Amino acid sequence: MTTAPWAHLPNAKHIDAVLADVNTRPEVWKAARDAAWDAAWIAARDAAWDAAWIAARSAARAAARSAAWDAARSVAWDAILALIAWDSAADLMDLSPDALRVLIDVAAPPVCHQAAMLLPWAVVRESQT
Repeated sequence: MTTAPWAHLPNAKHIDAVLADVNTRPEVWKAARDAAWDAAWIAARDAAWDAAWIAARSAARAAARSAAWDAARSVAWDAILALIAWDSAADLMDLSPDALRVLIDVAAPPVCHQAAMLLPWAVVRESQT
């Protein structure tokens, strides 16, 4: 159980997992982010930022936003942002990079945006095997 300021969020355990991994292997995260940098990723980031900003104005704003910015390195921020913005993003956490790429191309918003934001996470996770 996390004691982080975002512990009250539904996806707190996933945020903790992303942060733990990025702190262990920042170079892999940078490579994954570079690989995912394309138009779909940028559009998804914009959509997620808007959704997260709206959510951030709720009671969780101060804790979730500032804690995530302080705790996360920029390469993991997008996965964390997706988990903050959309509770349903957790459903995509176990998908392969290829499956996420398909969703980026064929799924409707917000699923296509979630997939793009979580692609670096999937690339990093797959590199562990």
